[in-house]
Amino acid sequence: MMHRKRALITGVAGQDGAYLAEFLLSKGYEVHGLVRWDSYMNADNALERFEALGMDGTRLAVHVGDLTDAQNVSAIIKKVQPNEIYNLAALSQVGVSFDTPASTIDINAKGTLAVLEAVRLLDMEGWVRIYQASSSEMFGSSPAPQNEETPMHPCSPYGVAKQAAYWLAKIYRDSYGIYISNGILFNHESPVRGEDFVTRKITRAVVEIEAGRSVPLKLGNLDSVRDWGHARDYVAGMWAMLQRDKPGDYVLATGQAKTVREFVVCAFSHVGVRIGWRGCGEDEVGIDKKTGKVLVMVDPVLFRPKDVNYLLGDASKAKAELGWQPKIYFDDLISEMINADRNIYYYEQEGRECSTVLRA
Repeated sequence: MMHRKRALITGVAGQDGAYLAEFLLSKGYEVHGLVRWDSYMNADNALERFEALGMDGTRLAVHVGDLTDAQNVSAIIKKVQPNEIYNLAALSQVGVSFDTPASTIDINAKGTLAVLEAVRLLDMEGWVRIYQASSSEMFGSSPAPQNEETPMHPCSPYGVAKQAAYWLAKIYRDSYGIYISNGILFNHESPVRGEDFVTRKITRAVVEIEAGRSVPLKLGNLDSVRDWGHARDYVAGMWAMLQRDKPGDYVLATGQAKTVREFVVCAFSHVGVRIGWRGCGEDEVGIDKKTGKVLVMVDPVLFRPKDVNYLLGDASKAKAELGWQPKIYFDDLISEMINADRNIYYYEQEGRECSTVLRA
């Protein structure tokens, strides 16, 4: 009988962790997930995203720990003995990284080092494969489109921390022969994205405004350009990176650039509202063209000290070597998020359990 592969996912309770666990379980993997000890009063609560995806959380083995505790990380890896490690755990809010730069470095860079050192010191480098979650934020102010050869000029502590982890992965790959692939992922969203991310903040607000909310949606830089895809597509790319004979570094992206303003317009269009824009800069507002009501406002408090203005990925290498390309693009992504938030909102209003409405 063929040996069943075993995977360890750090940050399994996040958006990508949930979709990746679902993907690996569908392929017959034994899946283990690391959840930070202080994130949940009860570790079982970390599986809410799994329930939202209609998954049975009992099929996942949850380990409570801390990526910044090297001994703890080593003990978990030794216990699990994974064939594949997907290091997704991170302080992932770019804006928050300006307020907590030290924590961002600790989790995103030193946490990665703990994983790499554990594999090396446990003499597992000959058979463990590691996926390191890198980010398009590493490119920062570099001109678009960005690919694996684009110079990195990060514009935030988050981008700096991710770049440090990226280079640590490359150094450990070259120095110790550890199989490590960096996935340089551009923005990827889904219905289970946290509401503290701008995309989910928008879709949730649009649904509430459709239902009668009178408070406008407040946003920061409307002119920021991002390459938005769906997390479900991107986790398939993560897995594909670890199936090749040799490790490498790969950009995953849709190749489509859209502004935050365009995201807002598209989201409102899915509830039958046409948005027009009036004013400029901090005084710009988005109005309902039919009623003239202000639905969107710019809030200077939400501006970052330094922002990345234009991220657009070139995933030609991933397409050529991994056979990977996205299946879900901008409009369909937003449609799925709006429909899911509608379900969640109306179930909440009725006081009903909405754990699996994202499948509706």
